[in-house]
Amino acid sequence: MHKQKKLTRGVIINELINALKPLDYIQAFWEGGAAAFNRIDKWSDIDLYILSEENKISQTVIEVENALSSLSPIILKFEVFTSTYLNVKQVFYRLRNSSKYLVVDLVILTRKSPEKFIAFQIHGDILFCFNKTTYLKPAKINMQDLKSKLKSRLRRLKAKFEMFNCFVQKEINRKNFVEAVTLYQKITLLTLIEVLRIKHTPFHHDFKVHYISYELPKKIVKELECLSFIENGIDLQEKYCQATKWINELFVEK
Repeated sequence: MHKQKKLTRGVIINELINALKPLDYIQAFWEGGAAAFNRIDKWSDIDLYILSEENKISQTVIEVENALSSLSPIILKFEVFTSTYLNVKQVFYRLRNSSKYLVVDLVILTRKSPEKFIAFQIHGDILFCFNKTTYLKPAKINMQDLKSKLKSRLRRLKAKFEMFNCFVQKEINRKNFVEAVTLYQKITLLTLIEVLRIKHTPFHHDFKVHYISYELPKKIVKELECLSFIENGIDLQEKYCQATKWINELFVEK
């Protein structure tokens, strides 16, 4: 028996274009993610966005699933039930005949969705598969609004850090190292990463760890790698102190 050839992202996207473009209630279809930043590799997923009419979201999902199923059985489906964004539906799919990394990450929007994920400073040079609208154009970020938002966010981060960072030390003192490492990652390292992103990549300040290896200075990435790998309790204590000192220095800078 011949081994079945794996589906490529191009085949998947073309099948969806053929299925969706004729539908009058589908107004636009585009690709973001790694493709928008020219970073596609063999581990990249497919970040797809559809602009649909508000009362046709469920039907849009059916059409997408029919198109995907025509290529391969869908072996996994994961629907996001809560979203940061209003009027946004997100569903993930894994196909049997594609790489396990080639997950289809589908976002369905409507005209009422306040966030369209097309601002180029944040989402890169998105690739329209088709666009039947005249209003859906990449928007520019209001820099004054962004500066105000980041200033407020830094105040919030500083207050939260001063309140809760000592929880890491508390668990180190108790020698509860599973708890200590988890809190170190969630409180100390994530705070450090966000403050560094605000400084170096303000458009992606809320992207957490996504893309930091590409976007932060290489020296900083190496330092974060060192702080991320923990050998034992003594090592955790040292790196917790180093990371805490670095964060406090960054807060003073701001």
